[in-house]
Parts: sequence; C-alpha cells; structure tokens
Amino acid sequence: MDFKVMLQQANVAPLALSARFGVEREGQRVDSTGALAKSPHPTTFGNRNYHPYIQTDFAETQLELITPVTNSPAELMQWLAAIHDVAYRSLSEEEALWPLSMPPALPENECEIKLAELDAFEDVLYRRYLAREYGRRKQMVSGIHFNFEFGADLMQALHGQEPTLPFQDFQTEVYMKVARNYLRYHWLITYLYGAAPISEANYFMDQPAPVEPLRSIRNSKYGYRNHEDVKVSYGSLEQYLADIAKLVETGKLSEDKEYYAPLRLRGGKRVQDLKQSGIRYIELRDIDIQPFERYGFSAKQAEFLQVFLLLMLWLPEEETPEWVAQGAGQNDTVALEHPYAKTAYQVEGEWLLAEMQQMIEALHLPLASDFLSWSQACLQDPTLTVAAQLLAKAEASSQKAVATQLAEEYRQLAWEKPYQLAGFTDMELSTQILLFDAIQKGVKGTILDQADQFLQLDFAGRREYVKNANMTSKDSYVVPLMMANKTVTKKVLQQAGFPVPAGGEYDDIASALRAFPHYQNRAIVVKPKSTNYGLGISIFKEPTTLANYEQALNIAFSEDSAVLVEEFLPGTEYRFFVLDGQVKGIMLRVPANVVGDGQHSVRELVAQKNQDPLRGTHHRSPLELIQLGPIEELMLAEQGYTFDSVVPTGVTVYLRENSNVSTGGDSIDMTDEIPQDYQAAAAAAVNALGAKISGIDLIIPDLTVPAKTPGAYGIIEANFNPAMHMHVYPYAGKSRRLTMALLKYLFPEIE
Repeated sequence: MDFKVMLQQANVAPLALSARFGVEREGQRVDSTGALAKSPHPTTFGNRNYHPYIQTDFAETQLELITPVTNSPAELMQWLAAIHDVAYRSLSEEEALWPLSMPPALPENECEIKLAELDAFEDVLYRRYLAREYGRRKQMVSGIHFNFEFGADLMQALHGQEPTLPFQDFQTEVYMKVARNYLRYHWLITYLYGAAPISEANYFMDQPAPVEPLRSIRNSKYGYRNHEDVKVSYGSLEQYLADIAKLVETGKLSEDKEYYAPLRLRGGKRVQDLKQSGIRYIELRDIDIQPFERYGFSAKQAEFLQVFLLLMLWLPEEETPEWVAQGAGQNDTVALEHPYAKTAYQVEGEWLLAEMQQMIEALHLPLASDFLSWSQACLQDPTLTVAAQLLAKAEASSQKAVATQLAEEYRQLAWEKPYQLAGFTDMELSTQILLFDAIQKGVKGTILDQADQFLQLDFAGRREYVKNANMTSKDSYVVPLMMANKTVTKKVLQQAGFPVPAGGEYDDIASALRAFPHYQNRAIVVKPKSTNYGLGISIFKEPTTLANYEQALNIAFSEDSAVLVEEFLPGTEYRFFVLDGQVKGIMLRVPANVVGDGQHSVRELVAQKNQDPLRGTHHRSPLELIQLGPIEELMLAEQGYTFDSVVPTGVTVYLRENSNVSTGGDSIDMTDEIPQDYQAAAAAAVNALGAKISGIDLIIPDLTVPAKTPGAYGIIEANFNPAMHMHVYPYAGKSRRLTMALLKYLFPEIE
C-alpha cells in the first residue's frame, strides 16, 4: 500500500490532522531543597488503585499524571495543566515535582527508596520483582508517555482505498508501518527533545557510569531498558505477540507488560488482547520530561510528534529485519553524543525534515506552531536543543540548582491563584473548583460544553450531569423554573407559611409608574422578575423620588420584560446554601463599598479596591470587580455623592444596595454564628420549594430573636444556581468546601 499516494487523495488530505491524544507524565516528589520527599502519597487523592488521573508508579514518591483521551494538542494541554494544578495543590506547600527525567540525588542505600504502597498484592509483588531485576535506581527515572491514535474519520477514508482488507487488519497494518518507521527514525526525537544530560548523586552506584554530559542518559543504554537478550520483532503483529509470549514463557520477562520499548502497540488491557482487538493506538515511551515547560510537555511538542508520526506513514520503509535494529543503534549513538556536538546523522535528519516540509505542503496541513523551523535550526546548531540548553544553565551553577529553581517556580505558579484551575480558567469559578475536586478524588470528568459549563461525571459505575457547578438531576426540571420566576417563588413560600415581602408585578413601565403613589412613602426594592446574580436590582431604604423610581424601573426592565416592586425588609441579609436538607454554608454579603480617605475620589477608591487579586470578572475570581454604572450612580446620589466626590476619611460609601458578590460585594462566612433555628427555617423553605440544592436569602433584623417569632425574618429570594466559590474562598471567615460536599452528595462512595 502506497500511503503517500493515499494521503494525498482529495477526500483524505483534509483529514490528515484528525487524531486523538493522551499523555502520562511521571515525576518525583521533592522537597524545597530538591531532595526526594519523605512523605507518603497524599491521601487527598483518594484511592490511587482506580484513580483515572493520578497514580503512583514504581516508588511512593513517583507520581504519574494521566490525561484523558483528547481531540487536539490544545485540549490535551488543558487537561495536563489542570491535573498538574490539582497534583501540586494536593501536596504540602513545601513539595513540588522534580522537572527532570533523571531523578534527584538518591540514597546511598537503595533500600531507602520506598516502593509504592499499593493495595493490590500483585502490584506490590511486581514492583518488588522490578527492584530485584533492574535495581531501584533505574526505576526512579521518569518520562513522558505520549499516546496517539489516528482519527476515525482519517482511518475510514484511508481504508476506503483498500476496502477488500478488513478494517481491523487495515488499521493494524497502518500502525505496524508507523511503528517500524518510528523505531527506525526516532533518534531525531532524542536529538531534539532529549533532556537528560547529567545524573545526580548515587544514580550510578550499582553500574558503570558513562562520561557525562550526554544528550539523554534516559534514552541510552544507561537508562531503564530490558536486558540485552530481550528481542522482539515488529515485522508483523503476529510475530510481535509470539515473541513476547515466548519471552514470558522462557522467563526472560515476568509478564508481557515488562516489555519496555520506545514504542508500544496498544489495543486492550493486556498485550495479548491485540490478537482480538488489533492495534488501536500507539504509545511513545522515549520522551524526556521537558524541564523548561511548566508541565514537562507542550502543545508544540504534541503537534510535532503528531506530524512526525504522520510522516512515518508517508515515508517508504525497507522491509528487512535490520530496519528497526538500525534505528535502535542510531538512537543509542545520538543519546550518547555530547549535547553541544552535531549529530552523526545530520544528513539523514535534514532529509527527514525536508520530507516533513514536503508532506506539510502537499497535504496543506494547518499547523499552529513553528516546530519545523525550530527543528531545522537545531540540526544546524545543536546548542539550541533542549539538552544543550539545560547543560548550559547547569554549567553556570549546577543541574540540581537549575532543577530546584524550576521546581520552585512551577510550584509558585500552581499556588499563585489557588482558586483557579489551570487549563479551564475561562469557565466560571464554581465549575473550576468542582472540576478540581473531581480530578483530585478520581471522579472522571468530561466537559460536554465548556462555554455552557456542562460536565459529565463518572464514578463508582454511575454517571451524573452537572451544569454551572450545582444544577443536577437531583432537582426536578420545574425547580429552577420556579426559582427563576420570583413571583412563583414568593407564592409557593407564602402558601407554605413563610414570610415574604409584599409587592406588585408589572409588565410595562407605564403601569409601574402609575403605581408610584402606592410606594412613594415606603422603602422599596425594584427588581426584574426573572433575573439572577443581583442584576438590575435597585434598593431604596428611604422613600425616593419619582425620577429615581423611574430610573430604577428602566434598569430593571433592561434585564427582563416584567418587574417586581416590593417592600424593603430592614435587617441583615444572609445567603444560606442548602444541600439535601442541610445548611452547608451561610454568607453575609456586604454590598460593594469603599472607605473614604479624604484625598481620593470614589472613582479612584474603586480603582484601588479593584486591584485586589481576588477580584475579577464573569465569576472567574472569588470576588467581582466593583462597577461604576447607572445603578452605582443612583446609589451614590441617594447618599449625596458622585463618582468624582472625595469622601471624608473613615466614611463608608456603598455603591450597591443589593449585597450580591457578583456585583462587587464582600463575602463573610457566618455559618458558625447563625442560630440553628434560622438554619432549620432556611432548610424547610428550600424543602417547600421541592429543591435539593439551593441558595436562599433571609433578611434577619436581630439574630437573638427566635426564628419562630412573627417578623423575625423574611425570605427575599431563592436561587437555583447559588455561587459556591464565595463560600470556598470568602473575603473573610472560614472556608466551606461546598463543591466537595456536592461531589460527595452525588457520589457518596468518594473517600
């Protein structure tokens, strides 16, 4: 089959970059000095035996971070970034991940290298076997495993040109050819991305040491590989499987997964499953951790590897037994070269990159990065390669110092904004925190619609769908409809005997204006009928003018086609978060405000307060930026100020009357201060609405008055999608991890 011709067909070429990706990144946990961590695997990760994202490899200090299958390099990096964030922030703040493939300094006594403490006895036995067979030191080497699968649409289009061959057999032939060519030419990957030039103390205590530096100790004969008598043919899948089976039968391998190679053929849980499934994807195992990349890997590298693997399908091959063996020899040579030296195979490298460029042009590949020009430059100037860059920095101090500094830099970045989840910072904050908790506890998450904040969660054999962090199947469809309609909410609560404010509903501004005489001598609230996040609400604690009333109506009607005018209930407003009949958090929300200093205007004071790193926009930060719009202008006018007024020292000026955090308010946790009878009243009100998850706002003038006393409180609103992030990261007071409480409500089996 001439895949070069097949790929250029009109119905195939546009699909050439269709693919799926996954990454497994290993890494040693170290302390602030760069020494191996002495702490056990963090219990916050849940059970590592079935964790889809965070596992332990050989040693108790060796994490393995695993992305789900993704559909693009960009999506791959989103997940890799998120899992790294979770890993870092689940460790103690003094620990980090070692950013190199070669381990940090190891103990002189290798028995001090602690094997992973796993529940399954067979896993423990396997690690004991590896320790005896290969030594514990080599097992401490870490790397990147890159899983790659050609897209189904691309594979189907290619198969359409060879329809007589069964699809599974055709797919297997594709991957076998790619595998053979990869093993022949993968020396170029080692040249460009090798990043293990120097070993640290005690790595070579039990074996002869090379003269360092090298391009990649890990990918050389001094790295972790099978014994010399382990040989496997890639001539065909049948021969590949037969060779591995014979190695196991003769005791040269303990089991088929012990066969280590730069490339693995994948299709089932076990190697021998390939007989039935055929090859579904391939796993590249010869990628060093990239020290200058925050996550040890990059989208640019993923794109390069994708195009390189496509090139392996594009190029011809010599169908001889020496084809793969020649590649292994060349890779060993390149791995042992000095990082500053030009490679012995520069001419072949230039040919490979020229063929890659020709393929890119012939298939009109829409690439996102300039990896080709960088690769070409590296062939001409080896000091541009990753190994050379690392060596240059190490020569200025030491490799340990460089690695320790990078580890600390990446640790600080992970903790810089602990409320955000890297990779998904464009999602609303409550969703980010919920996704963080899901990843941490091993709940498999699928983002169905990122813009719509729609998640699919799988755990313990069950599936739940979550929108906006807490809209779930636990609440019936009618509950959010009821709460979105403030008139319906009031009527249902009133019928159940709960106190709600009196008022009227208006469908047009003219009818609302005609009702002004009814309200002109009262404290009132003007708000949209069906809004959320405090949008369009104006509050007048004192009787107001017709002009101000009309302006408030205009603001409310800009958010909805109907408005409510209600009596203002005096007292303090508290947000109760109710989950399955229990109050999990209570928040006092102080309206947006600034405190005068006698020198700066309101506008300047707002700008200063908005510099707080906790403040942001669109619910991506614990607090929202204070705005200066029509509502704020009206609120200031009620107090006798404008945006340009200089406020006397110590005087607090409120820019909003409603206390929503989403409109710039401050959040203060009050859960432990609110009496139980008020908590019971809030939970009962949510139950009356038929809700399992809800926020409910109570106005309470005096907490010392029992809740059953007439007039002790009033309910002004119920919220079907209450923000959780303000409870997790309050402006003041104790953090309440409501996202974790919600996750455990959905999946009680979580540890």
